[in-house]
Amino acid sequence: MMINKAPRPSLDQVATARQIALFLDYDGTLAEFALTPDQIDPKPEVIALLTRLSHCPQLHVNVVSGRRLAHIQALLPVPNILLAGTYGLEMQLPDGRQFSRAELEAIQPALERLKPQWKQLLVDRAGFYLEDKVWALAIHARYAEENEAQFVLGKAHDIALDVISLDQFRWLTGHRFCEVSPLWANKGITVKNLISDYAAPDLLSIYVGDDGMDEEAFAIVKAQGGLTILVADRPRATQADYRLDSPAQVGHWLNQLAAQLEAAAQQT
Repeated sequence: MMINKAPRPSLDQVATARQIALFLDYDGTLAEFALTPDQIDPKPEVIALLTRLSHCPQLHVNVVSGRRLAHIQALLPVPNILLAGTYGLEMQLPDGRQFSRAELEAIQPALERLKPQWKQLLVDRAGFYLEDKVWALAIHARYAEENEAQFVLGKAHDIALDVISLDQFRWLTGHRFCEVSPLWANKGITVKNLISDYAAPDLLSIYVGDDGMDEEAFAIVKAQGGLTILVADRPRATQADYRLDSPAQVGHWLNQLAAQLEAAAQQT
């Protein structure tokens, strides 16, 4: 469907919520995209914002990113929030404990066979970037010429299907992007499990994200009666109910949310 019920989400729904699970993507949602996905450039304003949100007692803050967990840890050194890397395959709990939902030894052999073939495909091609997430491999073609991007991503798909098993991996695509990742690397599965873990009958879930992988989480949150927010500079087909234009607007809305929750806490 095309959004919106309103040009931007209202805070009315969260005003009476006793517990809130807030799920946030990182790139394109909390911060603008980096020049390459391996660039780590912590944003002080984002760190300060999530630190502020983490102090709201009724709020559970979760960052669910396609980046590997080590990157998210470096970008967001914020205590008492949940960090999920590789779409939730790797996780750091608010108390600092870490775990993964798959065995790396079972994942790496196929990726190690695929990586040199994808690397060879990109030789002497401008505008492409091969991202090794340890648990997954991705090709970014944001700066490539359109026709060549389509050709290369199509070839990458054909190569991958000769190497990986779809019983173990999933094929992800997006705007000038493709990725091979384990089946557990799924934001929808991650968010569903986390909502279940919080086990609060009056829990309100909010999800904010910008791409196709976030759409899987939108569906889960909507099924729970939660609030779903797409980050995009223009309307597009989505499962989300609302839209914010940019990470700057997301930051503004989240600061409003924090102010409202802080005010509510002072009245109790």
